[in-house]
Amino acid sequence: MSPAEPVTGTQATTARFGTFAGVFTPNVLTILGIILFLRTGWVVGQAGFYGALIIILTANAISFLTGLSLSAIATSMDVKAGGNYYLISRSLGLEIGGAIGIPLYMSQAISVAFYVIGFTEAMRVLPLVAELDPRIIATAVALVFVVIAYVGADFALKIQYFILAVLVLALISFFTGGWGETIRPNLVPQYSEGVSFWVVFAVFFPAVTGIEVGISLSGDLKDPSRSIPLGTIASILVTAVIYVGAALWFAYQLPADELIADPYAMQKVASVPQLILAGVAASTLSSALGSVLAAPRTLQAVSRDRVVPRWIASNLGSPTEPRMAVLITGALAVTVIWMGDLDFVAPIITMFFLNTYGMVNLVGAIERMVGNPSFRPRFRVPLWVSLFGALGCYGAMFLINAPATVAAILVSYGIFFALSRRSMGSSWGDVRRGIWTCLLYTSPSP
Repeated sequence: MSPAEPVTGTQATTARFGTFAGVFTPNVLTILGIILFLRTGWVVGQAGFYGALIIILTANAISFLTGLSLSAIATSMDVKAGGNYYLISRSLGLEIGGAIGIPLYMSQAISVAFYVIGFTEAMRVLPLVAELDPRIIATAVALVFVVIAYVGADFALKIQYFILAVLVLALISFFTGGWGETIRPNLVPQYSEGVSFWVVFAVFFPAVTGIEVGISLSGDLKDPSRSIPLGTIASILVTAVIYVGAALWFAYQLPADELIADPYAMQKVASVPQLILAGVAASTLSSALGSVLAAPRTLQAVSRDRVVPRWIASNLGSPTEPRMAVLITGALAVTVIWMGDLDFVAPIITMFFLNTYGMVNLVGAIERMVGNPSFRPRFRVPLWVSLFGALGCYGAMFLINAPATVAAILVSYGIFFALSRRSMGSSWGDVRRGIWTCLLYTSPSP
């Protein structure tokens, strides 16, 4: 076995989740996050329903195109642990895979802290919580999630059903409130000073980046090539409908100034306002749970390929769980929590996620263009789908935060050149071999 070839001896024991539990539900819980409960009203207040509809559909179009490219790649190979890192590294080689995989892991790990801090801030409306140091509360919550991930994904994915039930009840409370009390609808933009369409788009876009969670559980799926396309696309479509419905209901329930000024505007509409606070808690905690499950699996896959030290891949006695990676992720999350301010870190996280999605689309496009003989997807998408997906991802990156985009690209290229100097080998046929094969068989004979 090549030193760069991943260890797959535990594959049979880890493959235990189906489409609903392993892809659809984790994706939905992450997408229907804090932006749904605390920012969708603000988006409608600023952009009006028509502008909000364009923002929601544009963001979901980028996510949907990426999902299609991802589905094509996932059905062209035997997918193992590592999610997007695995797909990219097996298509474009270890160097490019590592350049994406390491920043992707960092984004997922820091996201644990980001969502936990979001939960703590949202709960500060409660008198008891407001009196405590938010960093202590956030640390305690993060450590609870680390313990859950250390125990195992089986236990964690059982908890997600309870969280899903709370989210459903919160949404029912929202959509059943306000009947007979509609106002003149907010249909056109009423932007505040310093706010524009693209500023609002930037605030909303992270809501649709949750598809990464289900993909990262690829090594735990019974049939990844079936579950990833089905679960990913279904989660995008279902959550897009919910966001459009929420925007429409906000537009007919509250005036723009209230939607802009009050992040808890959803409580004013809901038939049971207390359920909205429960939904906020559930949404932030579900996002943190998804990240604490995804990040260690990405790190373990990167470690098994020896992109980072091999000992990081240790299960520490567990037959299924990447426990060493869980501990490292927990330590990183707690460190970020005590740094306090994530206002600068948050756009970097979004950039790295979008960078990954853009790379997925580029892989799909390149594989189609060069005619790689090993690229034979059962889920076929046209070349233009992947190209538009890549343009959408990188375009959104620059529109959201140009300096963060440059930082993300520089970090990825720095890792790529560092790995290239190590001359890492691989035993699989990536797209570079496909290009050489294409050139060999299309060049004229001497």
